[in-house]
Amino acid sequence: MKSRCAIIAVLLAAFSFSMVGQTSTAPSPTSKAYVPPKTPWGEPDLEGSWPAQFNIPRERPANIKEAELTEEQLVQRQTQAAKAFQNRTANPGDNGIGPPQNWGEIGRANKQTSLVVDPPDGRMPPLTPQAKAVLAAERNGHGPGQHFPDKVDSWEDFDQYSRCITRGFPSTMLYTLYDYGNEIIQSPGYVVIRSEMVHETRIIPTDGRPHLSKAIKTYMGNSVGHWEGNTLVVETTSIRPESAAGGRYTDAAVITERFTRTAPDTLVWEATISDPNVWTRPFTLRYPYKLDPEYKIYEYACHEGNYMMLDALRGARDIEKQGRETKVSNDNFRR
Repeated sequence: MKSRCAIIAVLLAAFSFSMVGQTSTAPSPTSKAYVPPKTPWGEPDLEGSWPAQFNIPRERPANIKEAELTEEQLVQRQTQAAKAFQNRTANPGDNGIGPPQNWGEIGRANKQTSLVVDPPDGRMPPLTPQAKAVLAAERNGHGPGQHFPDKVDSWEDFDQYSRCITRGFPSTMLYTLYDYGNEIIQSPGYVVIRSEMVHETRIIPTDGRPHLSKAIKTYMGNSVGHWEGNTLVVETTSIRPESAAGGRYTDAAVITERFTRTAPDTLVWEATISDPNVWTRPFTLRYPYKLDPEYKIYEYACHEGNYMMLDALRGARDIEKQGRETKVSNDNFRR
């Protein structure tokens, strides 16, 4: 069982910019066509362990204009990140109610400069006025709960991830500081995706059935899939509002994923997210997965109401008695 309090260390790690270790360039789905092997029943074979090991920021940093880093930029970031990792390993520091900063793993480097590939500038589209108002009204005007809370007075100050409920969708597919495994399993008429962090499992029918009623909403939504050539296309609707990252989904939310195996060890995932009530235009994320037969998914025995929440709140009260700030800082985990 993983130590639950390590969850404090991982908010938005998928959006940080650590670049250490193996370098890889995200292949474009339009590159020279690769013909994947077939399952015994004739569908493209996507099975295997595809950990989200590359640490790519959600949005392109303002000082970077290109979709890919140059070799010089990549080396520079690798060097900076390696030095920062060495420093934090030697000196974990005082993290208040959080765990030692050296608990997290380090994501591998990638030249892709943002998860967002459309809009072309690599930036998220603006929220609608309606969506901004919904977020601003939460927690009596303080906005949504956070993984690195601005105050630690109640369970409501923590987000769904901190509370072991869900990382949300499609965030569950993306990099985090540890337990970032994803496994794809196929059978006739179904594709199953197991995500290690917060133990999510998506069972996706590919037999042509329609979506369930929108009255039935879940954190992972209702997914149905079909094959377009060698690409698995999955459409997801009926997602609970709080499952969105940076917004709150409405009934209009549709997420369309495309899984394409572009090499024996490479799987390119794209997700186009559309909810006109939340964002002013649809946007697309892209992530490159590398096959890792040695990666094993372990139980992530995280549950709401476990020791972390009680310990965090109690720890915050003790820190207040010492006259110290209880706001949780994520500076140790930025790259």
